[in-house]
Amino acid sequence: MKKGRVVIISAPSGAGKSTIVRHLLDKGLNLEFSVSATTRAPRGREKNGVEYYFLSLQDFREKVGEGYFIEWEEVYSGQLYGTPKSEIERIWSRGSHVLFDVDVRGGINLKKIFGNDAVSLFIMPPSIGELKKRLLKRGTDLPEQIKMRIAKAEEEMKLSPEFDHTVINDMLYKAEQEVYDIVKSFIDR
Repeated sequence: MKKGRVVIISAPSGAGKSTIVRHLLDKGLNLEFSVSATTRAPRGREKNGVEYYFLSLQDFREKVGEGYFIEWEEVYSGQLYGTPKSEIERIWSRGSHVLFDVDVRGGINLKKIFGNDAVSLFIMPPSIGELKKRLLKRGTDLPEQIKMRIAKAEEEMKLSPEFDHTVINDMLYKAEQEVYDIVKSFIDR
């Protein structure tokens, strides 16, 4: 199996990461989305095996013990997220490059694992105030969850220097173009 490239996109919750990832997938760069596993419940119209593999806490912990994940984290208390090794193998076997949409610590861990075969991008919200507005507009979280996400975002934003690139998502079309240019340049190297 030929190893492809690895593109890692991370951001605090609500920074626009998933929107930018969808844009990248539509641009014909031979990227395939790596589906992560999580113990959290599906949000909105999320489907098992599409946005995430939704697992019980017990199933997730069993898979950790089996060495199923290349990396995993407890992102919020009781909410685990992980990257199945099988996703990378599936994507590379098709001759494609892996596109990760992962939490900040997961992004840092994946960059350490893949080194120069990966490019890591941190999507930075323009401000904490704007991030709070986006989370409220999304309408998927209770007020105490939003408060928790904002506190976590403040900590995660301090980790942006650990990524190869930081892209500020203040104007979505500009952020999408900047991410596209970085990723295309990396893939074409």
